[in-house]
Amino acid sequence: MSKRYHLSEVTKDLVAVAMGAKKAELVIKNATLVNVNTAELIHGTDVAVTKGRIALVGDASHTIGEFTKVIDATGLYLCPGFMDGHMHVESSMMPVRGYARAVIPHGTTAIFADPHEIGNVFGTKGVQFMMEDGRDIPLRFYVALPSCVPAVAAFEDSGAEITPSEIGELLNDDMVCGLGEMMNFPGVLRCDENIHEELRLTLEKNKTITGHYSIPENGKGLNAYIASGARCCHETVRKEDAIAKMRLGMYVQVREGSAWRDLTEVIRSVTETRLDTHYVTLVSDDTHPHTLITDGHLDHIVRRAISEGVNPITAIQMVTINVAQCFHMDRDLGSVSPGRFADFLLLEDLPRVAVKKVFINGELVSENGKLTVEIEKVEYPEWVKNSVHLKSPLTADDFKIAANSTLEILNAQVIEIIEARVGTYRRVFEIKNEDGFVNCDIARDILKVAVIERHHKTGSMGKGFVTGFGLKFGAVASTVAHDAHNINIVGTNDSDMAFAANELVKIGGGMIAVKDGVILAALPLPIAGIMSEESAEDIAAKVSKLDDSFKQLGCNLVSPFMTMALIPLGVLPELRLTNRGLIDTVNFKFTELFI
Repeated sequence: MSKRYHLSEVTKDLVAVAMGAKKAELVIKNATLVNVNTAELIHGTDVAVTKGRIALVGDASHTIGEFTKVIDATGLYLCPGFMDGHMHVESSMMPVRGYARAVIPHGTTAIFADPHEIGNVFGTKGVQFMMEDGRDIPLRFYVALPSCVPAVAAFEDSGAEITPSEIGELLNDDMVCGLGEMMNFPGVLRCDENIHEELRLTLEKNKTITGHYSIPENGKGLNAYIASGARCCHETVRKEDAIAKMRLGMYVQVREGSAWRDLTEVIRSVTETRLDTHYVTLVSDDTHPHTLITDGHLDHIVRRAISEGVNPITAIQMVTINVAQCFHMDRDLGSVSPGRFADFLLLEDLPRVAVKKVFINGELVSENGKLTVEIEKVEYPEWVKNSVHLKSPLTADDFKIAANSTLEILNAQVIEIIEARVGTYRRVFEIKNEDGFVNCDIARDILKVAVIERHHKTGSMGKGFVTGFGLKFGAVASTVAHDAHNINIVGTNDSDMAFAANELVKIGGGMIAVKDGVILAALPLPIAGIMSEESAEDIAAKVSKLDDSFKQLGCNLVSPFMTMALIPLGVLPELRLTNRGLIDTVNFKFTELFI
Protein backbone atom coordinates (compact mmCIF):
# COMPACT_ATOMS: atom_id res chain seq x y z
CA MET A 1 0.00 0.00 0.00
CA SER A 2 1.37 3.41 -0.96
CA LYS A 3 2.12 5.87 1.82
CA ARG A 4 -0.73 8.07 3.03
CA TYR A 5 0.29 11.67 3.51
CA HIS A 6 -1.40 14.22 5.72
CA LEU A 7 -2.31 17.30 3.71
CA SER A 8 0.11 19.38 5.78
CA GLU A 9 3.01 17.24 4.51
CA VAL A 10 2.38 17.67 0.78
CA THR A 11 1.02 21.16 0.17
CA LYS A 12 4.16 22.19 -1.77
CA ASP A 13 4.02 19.06 -3.93
CA LEU A 14 0.35 19.58 -4.76
CA VAL A 15 0.85 23.25 -5.61
CA ALA A 16 3.90 22.47 -7.75
CA VAL A 17 1.99 19.87 -9.78
CA ALA A 18 -1.08 22.08 -10.16
CA MET A 19 1.12 24.91 -11.43
CA GLY A 20 3.11 22.64 -13.74
CA ALA A 21 6.43 23.06 -11.92
CA LYS A 22 6.37 19.33 -11.15
CA LYS A 23 4.79 16.49 -13.05
CA ALA A 24 1.96 14.37 -11.75
CA GLU A 25 2.35 10.71 -10.86
CA LEU A 26 -1.07 9.88 -12.34
CA VAL A 27 -3.42 11.71 -14.70
CA ILE A 28 -6.95 10.62 -15.58
CA LYS A 29 -7.78 12.16 -18.98
CA ASN A 30 -11.07 13.20 -20.54
CA ALA A 31 -13.52 11.75 -18.01
CA THR A 32 -17.07 12.88 -17.35
CA LEU A 33 -16.78 14.14 -13.79
CA VAL A 34 -19.63 13.48 -11.37
CA ASN A 35 -19.14 16.67 -9.40
CA VAL A 36 -20.74 16.05 -6.03
CA ASN A 37 -19.88 19.57 -4.87
CA THR A 38 -22.27 21.14 -7.37
CA ALA A 39 -24.40 18.13 -8.41
CA GLU A 40 -23.48 18.34 -12.09
CA LEU A 41 -21.73 16.37 -14.81
CA ILE A 42 -18.66 18.02 -16.30
CA HIS A 43 -17.45 16.47 -19.54
CA GLY A 44 -13.83 16.30 -20.70
CA THR A 45 -12.34 16.58 -17.20
CA ASP A 46 -8.78 15.62 -16.25
CA VAL A 47 -7.53 14.84 -12.76
CA ALA A 48 -3.87 15.07 -11.74
CA VAL A 49 -2.61 13.08 -8.76
CA THR A 50 0.57 13.15 -6.69
CA LYS A 51 1.48 11.81 -3.24
CA GLY A 52 -1.87 10.02 -3.07
CA ARG A 53 -3.84 13.27 -3.32
CA ILE A 54 -5.54 15.28 -6.05
CA ALA A 55 -3.52 18.27 -7.24
CA LEU A 56 -5.75 19.52 -10.05
CA VAL A 57 -9.19 19.01 -11.57
CA GLY A 58 -9.70 20.44 -15.07
CA ASP A 59 -7.14 20.52 -17.89
CA ALA A 60 -4.12 18.55 -16.67
CA SER A 61 -2.09 18.58 -19.89
CA HIS A 62 0.68 20.66 -18.31
CA THR A 63 1.07 18.13 -15.46
CA ILE A 64 1.99 15.20 -17.70
CA GLY A 65 5.64 14.24 -17.84
CA GLU A 66 7.80 11.38 -19.05
CA PHE A 67 7.02 9.23 -16.03
CA THR A 68 3.37 10.22 -15.52
CA LYS A 69 0.92 7.35 -15.77
CA VAL A 70 -1.93 8.48 -18.03
CA ILE A 71 -5.32 6.76 -18.17
CA ASP A 72 -7.74 7.70 -20.92
CA ALA A 73 -11.22 7.81 -19.39
CA THR A 74 -13.11 8.80 -22.53
CA GLY A 75 -16.67 7.54 -22.23
CA LEU A 76 -16.30 6.85 -18.49
CA TYR A 77 -17.72 8.64 -15.46
CA LEU A 78 -15.32 9.73 -12.71
CA CYS A 79 -16.79 9.96 -9.20
CA PRO A 80 -15.51 9.89 -5.62
CA GLY A 81 -15.02 6.53 -3.94
CA PHE A 82 -18.02 5.24 -2.03
CA MET A 83 -18.04 5.41 1.78
CA ASP A 84 -20.23 3.44 4.17
CA GLY A 85 -21.04 5.74 7.09
CA HIS A 86 -22.43 3.05 9.39
CA MET A 87 -21.71 -0.65 9.33
CA HIS A 88 -20.46 -3.59 11.35
CA VAL A 89 -17.69 -5.57 9.68
CA GLU A 90 -18.45 -8.53 11.93
CA SER A 91 -21.88 -8.97 10.34
CA SER A 92 -20.13 -9.99 7.12
CA MET A 93 -18.72 -12.90 9.18
CA MET A 94 -15.24 -11.85 8.04
CA PRO A 95 -12.51 -9.82 9.73
CA VAL A 96 -11.47 -6.52 8.16
CA ARG A 97 -9.05 -7.92 5.58
CA GLY A 98 -11.58 -10.38 4.23
CA TYR A 99 -14.21 -7.66 4.13
CA ALA A 100 -11.90 -5.34 2.22
CA ARG A 101 -11.27 -7.99 -0.42
CA ALA A 102 -15.03 -8.34 -0.89
CA VAL A 103 -16.09 -4.68 -1.10
CA ILE A 104 -13.27 -2.78 -2.83
CA PRO A 105 -14.19 -4.16 -6.29
CA HIS A 106 -17.67 -2.69 -5.75
CA GLY A 107 -16.28 0.82 -5.42
CA THR A 108 -16.08 1.05 -1.63
CA THR A 109 -12.99 3.00 -0.62
CA ALA A 110 -13.76 3.79 3.03
CA ILE A 111 -15.91 2.40 5.83
CA PHE A 112 -16.88 3.85 9.20
CA ALA A 113 -17.22 0.72 11.28
CA ASP A 114 -18.62 0.24 14.76
CA PRO A 115 -16.94 -2.94 16.10
CA HIS A 116 -19.31 -3.33 19.01
CA GLU A 117 -19.95 -6.97 18.11
CA ILE A 118 -16.44 -8.09 18.95
CA GLY A 119 -16.35 -5.43 21.66
CA ASN A 120 -19.14 -7.27 23.46
CA VAL A 121 -17.08 -10.45 23.37
CA PHE A 122 -13.58 -9.16 24.17
CA GLY A 123 -13.92 -5.48 25.12
CA THR A 124 -11.26 -3.01 23.95
CA LYS A 125 -8.92 -5.91 23.22
CA GLY A 126 -11.35 -6.99 20.51
CA VAL A 127 -11.71 -3.44 19.18
CA GLN A 128 -7.93 -3.11 18.93
CA PHE A 129 -7.78 -6.49 17.16
CA MET A 130 -10.07 -5.08 14.46
CA MET A 131 -8.11 -1.83 14.27
CA GLU A 132 -4.83 -3.66 13.73
CA ASP A 133 -6.43 -5.87 11.08
CA GLY A 134 -7.51 -2.75 9.19
CA ARG A 135 -4.42 -0.62 9.67
CA ASP A 136 -2.27 -1.52 6.64
CA ILE A 137 -4.76 -2.29 3.89
CA PRO A 138 -5.94 -0.22 0.89
CA LEU A 139 -9.49 0.23 2.22
CA ARG A 140 -9.71 3.24 4.54
CA PHE A 141 -10.90 1.79 7.82
CA TYR A 142 -12.29 4.23 10.37
CA VAL A 143 -13.61 3.15 13.75
CA ALA A 144 -16.56 4.51 15.69
CA LEU A 145 -15.79 3.29 19.20
CA PRO A 146 -18.47 1.07 20.77
CA SER A 147 -20.50 3.26 23.11
CA CYS A 148 -22.74 0.65 24.72
CA VAL A 149 -20.83 -2.45 25.79
CA PRO A 150 -22.83 -4.12 27.12
CA ALA A 151 -25.73 -2.73 25.10
CA VAL A 152 -28.13 -2.92 28.02
CA ALA A 153 -26.10 -3.81 31.09
CA ALA A 154 -29.12 -4.27 33.35
CA PHE A 155 -30.75 -6.74 30.97
CA GLU A 156 -28.01 -9.08 29.75
CA ASP A 157 -24.54 -10.51 30.32
CA SER A 158 -21.92 -9.89 27.64
CA GLY A 159 -18.30 -10.95 27.49
CA ALA A 160 -16.85 -7.57 28.44
CA GLU A 161 -17.44 -3.96 29.38
CA ILE A 162 -15.99 -0.86 27.74
CA THR A 163 -15.68 2.10 30.10
CA PRO A 164 -15.63 5.84 29.36
CA SER A 165 -11.95 6.01 30.34
CA GLU A 166 -11.09 3.30 27.81
CA ILE A 167 -13.03 5.19 25.16
CA GLY A 168 -11.14 8.36 26.08
CA GLU A 169 -7.80 6.65 25.48
CA LEU A 170 -8.79 5.15 22.12
CA LEU A 171 -10.20 8.45 20.85
CA ASN A 172 -6.61 9.65 20.45
CA ASP A 173 -5.99 7.20 17.60
CA ASP A 174 -6.24 8.80 14.13
CA MET A 175 -8.12 5.72 12.95
CA VAL A 176 -10.96 6.56 15.34
CA CYS A 177 -13.61 8.79 13.76
CA GLY A 178 -15.90 9.09 16.75
CA LEU A 179 -18.31 7.28 19.03
CA GLY A 180 -20.31 4.28 17.85
CA GLU A 181 -24.08 4.16 17.75
CA MET A 182 -25.44 5.48 21.04
CA MET A 183 -28.11 2.84 21.51
CA ASN A 184 -28.74 3.81 25.11
CA PHE A 185 -30.86 6.81 24.19
CA PRO A 186 -32.87 6.44 27.42
CA GLY A 187 -29.56 6.91 29.26
CA VAL A 188 -28.87 10.02 27.21
CA LEU A 189 -32.30 11.45 28.03
CA ARG A 190 -31.96 10.57 31.73
CA CYS A 191 -28.55 12.30 31.82
CA ASP A 192 -26.75 9.13 32.89
CA GLU A 193 -23.28 10.12 34.12
CA ASN A 194 -21.30 7.44 32.26
CA ILE A 195 -23.15 8.00 28.99
CA HIS A 196 -22.64 11.75 29.09
CA GLU A 197 -18.98 11.26 29.96
CA GLU A 198 -18.59 9.32 26.69
CA LEU A 199 -20.35 12.12 24.83
CA ARG A 200 -18.15 14.74 26.47
CA LEU A 201 -14.91 12.94 25.63
CA THR A 202 -15.96 12.54 21.99
CA LEU A 203 -17.05 16.15 21.59
CA GLU A 204 -13.81 17.40 23.16
CA LYS A 205 -11.93 15.63 20.35
CA ASN A 206 -14.32 17.18 17.79
CA LYS A 207 -15.27 13.72 16.60
CA THR A 208 -18.68 12.46 15.54
CA ILE A 209 -21.23 10.87 17.86
CA THR A 210 -23.19 8.36 15.80
CA GLY A 211 -26.76 7.83 16.91
CA HIS A 212 -29.42 5.18 17.34
CA TYR A 213 -32.82 6.71 18.00
CA SER A 214 -35.16 3.84 17.22
CA ILE A 215 -38.52 5.04 18.53
CA PRO A 216 -41.15 7.00 16.55
CA GLU A 217 -40.97 10.08 18.76
CA ASN A 218 -40.15 13.40 17.12
CA GLY A 219 -40.74 15.85 19.93
CA LYS A 220 -38.82 16.65 23.06
CA GLY A 221 -37.02 13.30 23.19
CA LEU A 222 -35.56 13.58 19.68
CA ASN A 223 -34.63 17.21 20.29
CA ALA A 224 -32.87 16.30 23.51
CA TYR A 225 -31.04 13.41 21.86
CA ILE A 226 -29.73 15.60 19.04
CA ALA A 227 -28.85 18.35 21.51
CA SER A 228 -26.56 15.86 23.28
CA GLY A 229 -24.37 15.79 20.15
CA ALA A 230 -25.76 12.80 18.23
CA ARG A 231 -25.08 13.68 14.59
CA CYS A 232 -26.64 10.83 12.61
CA CYS A 233 -29.06 7.93 12.96
CA HIS A 234 -29.44 4.68 11.01
CA GLU A 235 -32.56 3.48 12.87
CA THR A 236 -35.07 5.51 10.86
CA VAL A 237 -37.79 3.32 9.40
CA ARG A 238 -40.57 5.83 8.60
CA LYS A 239 -40.74 8.71 6.13
CA GLU A 240 -42.04 11.15 8.75
CA ASP A 241 -39.24 10.31 11.19
CA ALA A 242 -36.64 10.91 8.50
CA ILE A 243 -38.10 14.33 7.74
CA ALA A 244 -38.17 15.24 11.43
CA LYS A 245 -34.54 14.29 11.91
CA MET A 246 -33.32 16.15 8.84
CA ARG A 247 -35.22 19.27 9.88
CA LEU A 248 -33.36 19.17 13.20
CA GLY A 249 -29.96 18.87 11.51
CA MET A 250 -29.44 15.13 12.00
CA TYR A 251 -28.05 12.96 9.20
CA VAL A 252 -30.50 10.22 8.26
CA GLN A 253 -28.52 7.10 7.36
CA VAL A 254 -30.87 5.16 5.11
CA ARG A 255 -30.24 1.48 5.72
CA GLU A 256 -30.33 -1.24 3.07
CA GLY A 257 -28.54 -4.39 4.24
CA SER A 258 -29.04 -8.10 3.80
CA ALA A 259 -32.01 -8.31 6.13
CA TRP A 260 -32.90 -4.76 7.19
CA ARG A 261 -34.31 -3.04 4.11
CA ASP A 262 -35.57 0.41 5.03
CA LEU A 263 -34.73 2.28 1.83
CA THR A 264 -38.06 1.94 0.04
CA GLU A 265 -39.94 3.61 2.87
CA VAL A 266 -37.38 6.09 4.21
CA ILE A 267 -36.20 7.47 0.86
CA ARG A 268 -39.77 8.74 0.31
CA SER A 269 -38.75 11.57 2.65
CA VAL A 270 -36.91 13.11 -0.31
CA THR A 271 -38.45 11.53 -3.43
CA GLU A 272 -41.95 12.68 -2.44
CA THR A 273 -40.90 16.10 -1.20
CA ARG A 274 -38.71 18.97 -2.30
CA LEU A 275 -36.42 18.61 0.71
CA ASP A 276 -32.70 19.10 0.28
CA THR A 277 -30.77 15.80 0.50
CA HIS A 278 -27.67 17.20 2.22
CA TYR A 279 -28.58 15.31 5.41
CA VAL A 280 -29.15 11.91 3.76
CA THR A 281 -26.59 9.13 3.51
CA LEU A 282 -26.91 5.49 2.43
CA VAL A 283 -25.52 2.76 4.70
CA SER A 284 -25.43 -1.01 4.84
CA ASP A 285 -25.32 -1.62 8.62
CA ASP A 286 -25.25 -5.43 8.36
CA THR A 287 -24.39 -7.30 5.16
CA HIS A 288 -23.85 -11.02 4.61
CA PRO A 289 -21.19 -12.37 2.20
CA HIS A 290 -23.88 -13.69 -0.13
CA THR A 291 -25.24 -10.17 -0.62
CA LEU A 292 -21.77 -8.77 -1.24
CA ILE A 293 -21.07 -11.40 -3.87
CA THR A 294 -24.40 -11.45 -5.68
CA ASP A 295 -25.67 -7.87 -5.34
CA GLY A 296 -22.67 -5.79 -4.29
CA HIS A 297 -22.09 -3.29 -1.51
CA LEU A 298 -22.66 0.45 -1.77
CA ASP A 299 -22.90 0.21 -5.55
CA HIS A 300 -25.97 -1.98 -5.01
CA ILE A 301 -27.48 0.43 -2.46
CA VAL A 302 -26.93 3.39 -4.80
CA ARG A 303 -28.66 1.44 -7.58
CA ARG A 304 -31.53 0.74 -5.19
CA ALA A 305 -31.86 4.45 -4.41
CA ILE A 306 -31.86 5.29 -8.11
CA SER A 307 -34.54 2.65 -8.71
CA GLU A 308 -36.70 4.40 -6.08
CA GLY A 309 -36.47 7.67 -7.99
CA VAL A 310 -33.34 9.35 -6.65
CA ASN A 311 -31.26 11.22 -9.24
CA PRO A 312 -28.01 9.27 -9.87
CA ILE A 313 -25.79 12.22 -8.92
CA THR A 314 -27.81 12.77 -5.75
CA ALA A 315 -27.55 9.08 -4.87
CA ILE A 316 -23.76 9.25 -5.29
CA GLN A 317 -23.66 12.31 -3.03
CA MET A 318 -25.32 10.15 -0.38
CA VAL A 319 -22.30 7.82 -0.25
CA THR A 320 -19.59 10.43 -0.77
CA ILE A 321 -19.67 14.11 0.17
CA ASN A 322 -22.59 13.77 2.60
CA VAL A 323 -20.77 11.03 4.51
CA ALA A 324 -17.52 13.01 4.63
CA GLN A 325 -19.32 16.06 5.98
CA CYS A 326 -21.14 13.99 8.58
CA PHE A 327 -17.76 12.92 9.98
CA HIS A 328 -16.07 16.34 9.56
CA MET A 329 -13.71 14.76 7.01
CA ASP A 330 -14.61 16.58 3.79
CA ARG A 331 -11.19 18.27 3.68
CA ASP A 332 -9.75 14.83 2.88
CA LEU A 333 -12.62 12.72 1.62
CA GLY A 334 -15.87 12.69 -0.29
CA SER A 335 -15.22 14.62 -3.50
CA VAL A 336 -12.93 14.79 -6.51
CA SER A 337 -11.40 18.13 -5.52
CA PRO A 338 -7.88 19.54 -5.12
CA GLY A 339 -6.19 18.48 -1.89
CA ARG A 340 -8.47 15.48 -1.29
CA PHE A 341 -7.27 11.91 -1.21
CA ALA A 342 -7.17 10.39 -4.67
CA ASP A 343 -9.96 7.91 -3.88
CA PHE A 344 -12.17 7.74 -6.95
CA LEU A 345 -13.94 5.42 -9.35
CA LEU A 346 -14.36 5.11 -13.08
CA LEU A 347 -17.88 3.99 -13.96
CA GLU A 348 -18.90 2.53 -17.31
CA ASP A 349 -22.55 3.45 -16.76
CA LEU A 350 -23.91 6.02 -14.32
CA PRO A 351 -27.51 4.84 -13.66
CA ARG A 352 -26.34 1.22 -13.43
CA VAL A 353 -23.38 2.25 -11.20
CA ALA A 354 -21.14 -0.12 -13.16
CA VAL A 355 -17.74 0.10 -11.47
CA LYS A 356 -14.83 -0.44 -13.89
CA LYS A 357 -11.79 0.85 -11.98
CA VAL A 358 -11.22 1.70 -8.32
CA PHE A 359 -8.43 3.99 -7.13
CA ILE A 360 -7.46 4.46 -3.48
CA ASN A 361 -4.69 6.86 -2.53
CA GLY A 362 -3.94 7.31 -6.22
CA GLU A 363 -3.33 3.61 -6.76
CA LEU A 364 -5.38 1.31 -8.98
CA VAL A 365 -6.69 -1.32 -6.55
CA SER A 366 -9.43 -2.98 -8.60
CA GLU A 367 -10.38 -3.36 -12.25
CA ASN A 368 -13.37 -5.10 -13.81
CA GLY A 369 -14.45 -6.52 -10.46
CA LYS A 370 -11.06 -7.98 -9.51
CA LEU A 371 -8.47 -6.73 -7.03
CA THR A 372 -5.23 -5.56 -8.62
CA VAL A 373 -3.39 -5.42 -5.30
CA GLU A 374 -2.79 -8.13 -2.76
CA ILE A 375 -4.29 -7.87 0.70
CA GLU A 376 -1.98 -10.14 2.63
CA LYS A 377 -3.43 -12.91 4.76
CA VAL A 378 -2.30 -12.91 8.37
CA GLU A 379 -2.31 -15.46 11.15
CA TYR A 380 -4.84 -14.47 13.79
CA PRO A 381 -4.00 -15.08 17.47
CA GLU A 382 -5.44 -18.07 19.31
CA TRP A 383 -7.04 -15.98 22.07
CA VAL A 384 -9.51 -14.52 19.60
CA LYS A 385 -10.67 -18.04 18.65
CA ASN A 386 -11.57 -19.23 22.15
CA SER A 387 -14.75 -17.56 23.31
CA VAL A 388 -17.62 -20.06 23.59
CA HIS A 389 -17.99 -21.56 27.06
CA LEU A 390 -20.91 -23.24 28.83
CA LYS A 391 -21.17 -24.10 32.51
CA SER A 392 -22.04 -27.67 31.51
CA PRO A 393 -23.45 -29.50 28.49
CA LEU A 394 -27.14 -28.83 27.97
CA THR A 395 -29.97 -31.37 28.13
CA ALA A 396 -33.55 -31.34 26.88
CA ASP A 397 -34.75 -30.66 30.44
CA ASP A 398 -32.91 -27.32 30.42
CA PHE A 399 -35.33 -26.06 27.78
CA LYS A 400 -38.56 -26.94 29.56
CA ILE A 401 -40.77 -23.94 30.35
CA ALA A 402 -42.75 -24.31 33.58
CA ALA A 403 -46.31 -23.03 33.50
CA ASN A 404 -46.10 -21.68 37.06
CA SER A 405 -49.89 -21.86 37.23
CA THR A 406 -52.71 -24.34 37.64
CA LEU A 407 -54.73 -22.66 34.90
CA GLU A 408 -55.43 -24.85 31.86
CA ILE A 409 -54.94 -21.97 29.40
CA LEU A 410 -52.23 -19.32 29.86
CA ASN A 411 -51.71 -15.99 28.16
CA ALA A 412 -48.12 -15.89 26.93
CA GLN A 413 -46.23 -12.88 25.63
CA VAL A 414 -44.71 -13.91 22.30
CA ILE A 415 -42.06 -12.19 20.18
CA GLU A 416 -43.27 -11.72 16.61
CA ILE A 417 -40.43 -11.12 14.17
CA ILE A 418 -40.96 -8.94 11.10
CA GLU A 419 -39.31 -10.08 7.88
CA ALA A 420 -36.62 -7.69 6.58
CA ARG A 421 -37.14 -5.32 9.52
CA VAL A 422 -35.26 -4.86 12.78
CA GLY A 423 -38.35 -4.37 14.94
CA THR A 424 -40.51 -7.00 16.61
CA TYR A 425 -44.09 -6.97 17.81
CA ARG A 426 -45.32 -7.97 21.25
CA ARG A 427 -48.15 -10.45 20.83
CA VAL A 428 -50.23 -12.35 23.37
CA PHE A 429 -51.25 -15.94 22.58
CA GLU A 430 -53.28 -18.46 24.54
CA ILE A 431 -51.14 -21.53 25.21
CA LYS A 432 -52.09 -24.82 26.90
CA ASN A 433 -50.73 -25.89 30.26
CA GLU A 434 -49.65 -29.50 29.72
CA ASP A 435 -48.97 -31.15 33.08
CA GLY A 436 -47.26 -28.07 34.44
CA PHE A 437 -45.25 -27.21 31.33
CA VAL A 438 -45.85 -25.14 28.21
CA ASN A 439 -44.66 -26.40 24.84
CA CYS A 440 -44.38 -25.23 21.24
CA ASP A 441 -47.51 -25.01 19.13
CA ILE A 442 -46.08 -25.73 15.69
CA ALA A 443 -49.48 -25.55 13.98
CA ARG A 444 -49.76 -21.88 15.06
CA ASP A 445 -46.04 -21.18 14.51
CA ILE A 446 -45.36 -20.63 18.22
CA LEU A 447 -41.81 -21.87 18.77
CA LYS A 448 -39.48 -21.90 21.73
CA VAL A 449 -36.56 -19.49 21.89
CA ALA A 450 -33.68 -19.54 24.36
CA VAL A 451 -30.67 -17.30 25.00
CA ILE A 452 -27.79 -18.82 26.98
CA GLU A 453 -24.81 -16.95 28.47
CA ARG A 454 -21.63 -18.23 26.81
CA HIS A 455 -18.81 -16.00 28.04
CA HIS A 456 -18.33 -16.66 31.77
CA LYS A 457 -19.95 -20.06 32.37
CA THR A 458 -22.71 -18.57 34.51
CA GLY A 459 -25.32 -21.01 33.25
CA SER A 460 -27.96 -18.28 32.99
CA MET A 461 -30.66 -18.84 30.38
CA GLY A 462 -33.67 -16.85 29.22
CA LYS A 463 -36.58 -18.78 27.71
CA GLY A 464 -39.62 -17.66 25.79
CA PHE A 465 -41.66 -17.99 22.62
CA VAL A 466 -41.33 -16.56 19.13
CA THR A 467 -43.54 -16.52 16.05
CA GLY A 468 -42.78 -15.74 12.41
CA PHE A 469 -40.06 -18.26 11.60
CA GLY A 470 -42.39 -21.03 10.42
CA LEU A 471 -40.18 -23.92 11.53
CA LYS A 472 -41.94 -27.28 11.42
CA PHE A 473 -39.03 -29.44 12.58
CA GLY A 474 -35.70 -29.31 14.40
CA ALA A 475 -33.85 -26.31 15.79
CA VAL A 476 -31.40 -23.62 14.77
CA ALA A 477 -28.74 -21.98 16.91
CA SER A 478 -26.17 -19.21 16.61
CA THR A 479 -23.53 -17.35 18.59
CA VAL A 480 -24.21 -14.36 16.35
CA ALA A 481 -26.79 -12.76 18.66
CA HIS A 482 -26.66 -8.99 18.96
CA ASP A 483 -25.16 -7.47 20.91
CA ALA A 484 -23.89 -9.71 23.70
CA HIS A 485 -23.50 -12.65 21.28
CA ASN A 486 -24.67 -15.31 23.67
CA ILE A 487 -26.03 -18.58 22.28
CA ASN A 488 -29.42 -17.98 20.66
CA ILE A 489 -31.64 -20.96 19.81
CA VAL A 490 -35.03 -21.27 18.12
CA GLY A 491 -36.59 -24.71 18.01
CA THR A 492 -39.59 -26.95 17.73
CA ASN A 493 -38.50 -29.41 20.42
CA ASP A 494 -36.27 -29.46 23.50
CA SER A 495 -33.99 -32.30 22.41
CA ASP A 496 -32.93 -30.66 19.16
CA MET A 497 -32.43 -27.33 20.93
CA ALA A 498 -30.01 -28.92 23.40
CA PHE A 499 -28.24 -30.84 20.62
CA ALA A 500 -27.81 -27.68 18.52
CA ALA A 501 -26.31 -25.72 21.42
CA ASN A 502 -23.83 -28.43 22.37
CA GLU A 503 -22.67 -28.94 18.78
CA LEU A 504 -22.25 -25.17 18.40
CA VAL A 505 -19.85 -25.17 21.34
CA LYS A 506 -17.81 -27.96 19.75
CA ILE A 507 -17.16 -25.94 16.58
CA GLY A 508 -16.15 -22.83 18.53
CA GLY A 509 -19.29 -20.86 17.70
CA GLY A 510 -21.10 -19.97 14.53
CA MET A 511 -24.45 -21.07 13.11
CA ILE A 512 -26.08 -24.48 12.95
CA ALA A 513 -29.31 -26.17 11.85
CA VAL A 514 -30.33 -29.61 13.17
CA LYS A 515 -33.17 -32.10 12.89
CA ASP A 516 -33.76 -35.23 14.97
CA GLY A 517 -30.25 -35.11 16.42
CA VAL A 518 -28.55 -34.74 13.02
CA ILE A 519 -26.63 -31.67 11.79
CA LEU A 520 -28.14 -30.44 8.52
CA ALA A 521 -25.68 -27.58 8.02
CA ALA A 522 -23.13 -25.64 10.05
CA LEU A 523 -21.00 -22.54 9.61
CA PRO A 524 -18.08 -22.43 12.07
CA LEU A 525 -17.22 -18.86 13.12
CA PRO A 526 -14.24 -19.34 15.43
CA ILE A 527 -13.10 -15.68 15.63
CA ALA A 528 -15.01 -14.43 18.70
CA GLY A 529 -17.81 -16.80 17.72
CA ILE A 530 -18.89 -14.33 15.02
CA MET A 531 -16.28 -14.38 12.21
CA SER A 532 -14.40 -16.80 9.98
CA GLU A 533 -10.98 -16.72 8.31
CA GLU A 534 -12.50 -18.18 5.14
CA SER A 535 -13.17 -16.16 2.01
CA ALA A 536 -16.47 -14.44 1.27
CA GLU A 537 -17.19 -17.05 -1.39
CA ASP A 538 -16.59 -19.99 0.99
CA ILE A 539 -18.66 -18.41 3.76
CA ALA A 540 -21.45 -17.58 1.32
CA ALA A 541 -21.55 -21.21 0.17
CA LYS A 542 -22.02 -22.39 3.76
CA VAL A 543 -24.62 -19.70 4.44
CA SER A 544 -26.45 -20.92 1.34
CA LYS A 545 -26.52 -24.43 2.79
CA LEU A 546 -27.86 -22.99 6.03
CA ASP A 547 -30.58 -21.18 4.11
CA ASP A 548 -31.46 -24.44 2.40
CA SER A 549 -31.60 -26.12 5.80
CA PHE A 550 -33.91 -23.42 7.11
CA LYS A 551 -36.23 -24.08 4.18
CA GLN A 552 -36.00 -27.82 4.87
CA LEU A 553 -37.14 -27.09 8.42
CA GLY A 554 -40.02 -24.94 7.14
CA CYS A 555 -38.65 -21.37 7.21
CA ASN A 556 -38.70 -19.21 4.07
CA LEU A 557 -37.56 -15.86 5.47
CA VAL A 558 -35.00 -13.63 3.77
CA SER A 559 -31.71 -13.90 5.75
CA PRO A 560 -33.36 -15.79 8.63
CA PHE A 561 -30.19 -15.96 10.72
CA MET A 562 -29.84 -12.18 10.65
CA THR A 563 -33.45 -11.81 11.76
CA MET A 564 -32.87 -14.37 14.49
CA ALA A 565 -29.71 -12.59 15.59
CA LEU A 566 -31.71 -9.57 16.77
CA ILE A 567 -34.03 -11.46 19.12
CA PRO A 568 -31.77 -10.64 22.12
CA LEU A 569 -31.13 -6.98 21.20
CA GLY A 570 -32.70 -5.16 24.13
CA VAL A 571 -32.60 -1.69 22.57
CA LEU A 572 -35.11 -2.31 19.78
CA PRO A 573 -38.89 -2.38 20.17
CA GLU A 574 -41.11 -4.09 21.19
CA LEU A 575 -40.24 -7.39 22.92
CA ARG A 576 -36.86 -9.12 23.27
CA LEU A 577 -35.26 -12.03 25.09
CA THR A 578 -31.79 -12.07 26.67
CA ASN A 579 -30.03 -14.61 28.88
CA ARG A 580 -31.67 -12.86 31.87
CA GLY A 581 -35.23 -13.01 30.61
CA LEU A 582 -37.97 -11.30 28.62
CA ILE A 583 -37.70 -7.52 28.13
CA ASP A 584 -40.36 -4.96 27.33
CA THR A 585 -38.19 -2.67 25.16
CA VAL A 586 -40.86 0.00 24.84
CA ASN A 587 -40.83 0.67 28.57
CA PHE A 588 -37.32 -0.76 29.18
CA LYS A 589 -38.15 -3.21 31.92
CA PHE A 590 -38.24 -6.95 32.49
CA THR A 591 -41.62 -8.52 31.92
CA GLU A 592 -43.17 -11.89 32.69
CA LEU A 593 -43.62 -14.58 30.06
CA PHE A 594 -47.18 -15.27 31.26
CA ILE A 595 -49.61 -12.43 31.97
